[in-house]
Amino acid sequence: MWVAGVRALMLQALHPVAMQGVWQRSDFRTDPTGRLLRTADYVAVTTYGSPAEVEQVAARVRRVHARLSFTDPATGRRHRVDEADLLLWVHCAEVTSYLEVVTRAGLRLSRAEADRYLAEQARTAAHVGLDPADVPASVDQMRRYLAAARPALRAGPEAVAAARYLMWPALPDRLAWLRPLKPLWLPVGALAYHTLPDWARRDYRLLPEPPGTQVAVTAALGALRAALHAVPTPLYNLLFDEVTVRRAEAADRRLAAAGYDVSRGLPGLRDPASWPPAEIRAAWSADPAS
Repeated sequence: MWVAGVRALMLQALHPVAMQGVWQRSDFRTDPTGRLLRTADYVAVTTYGSPAEVEQVAARVRRVHARLSFTDPATGRRHRVDEADLLLWVHCAEVTSYLEVVTRAGLRLSRAEADRYLAEQARTAAHVGLDPADVPASVDQMRRYLAAARPALRAGPEAVAAARYLMWPALPDRLAWLRPLKPLWLPVGALAYHTLPDWARRDYRLLPEPPGTQVAVTAALGALRAALHAVPTPLYNLLFDEVTVRRAEAADRRLAAAGYDVSRGLPGLRDPASWPPAEIRAAWSADPAS
């Protein structure tokens, strides 16, 4: 989540118009950690939250977007933050970053599972105002979209400044106790940068890349994933605000009530032994709509 979230922001910044919206109307420069935590909260809610929770957080995002606009200095044109093409780019950069990073970190997904993830996220895109029919819903569709978008992408001065800032962000007062550990963020920022596409790193030119870098990055992602999964949940939850923690606890209770073994947290759900009992799986097979 951390590496992928930062990668998504770096990739999103390469869209010149979308970057102007962030540069002019976002608080990422004054509270980048807060921006990342809010993104993490949104993704977590739309993944594990109840329908009511999802609609609540999505409605808040739509309200904020609806009242924001900015001017593209290259053209002088006025843009709304919630224009469909901008929302689509932000969505695609985000979900492809999660998919890229988690698979490189060691989560084994078949092509069908990757397609299913993108199809699920296409439906989720409706929460911010997109028509799911316009959103890439498979790996092939996403590749075609990214290839079509590529000619317009570039690392302008604002994008470079944003990427530099993301590799060494300021911590909010709420997380002041983490400041002695801030150097631990450097690997996260560097990994996020080095998981960007080759062309994006060539445009940014922010970090050196000696031979063997990509092999080392893949190994480091796997080690980081294993390390984060070993962090006790109460300690990990100190990073998040109370609302996010309460929603996570509610999701755990819903999963437990549905028959899942959540004793080892969400990472433990990858173990087939933690899946619902056979009678629940049989009921799902009989009635897929359930």
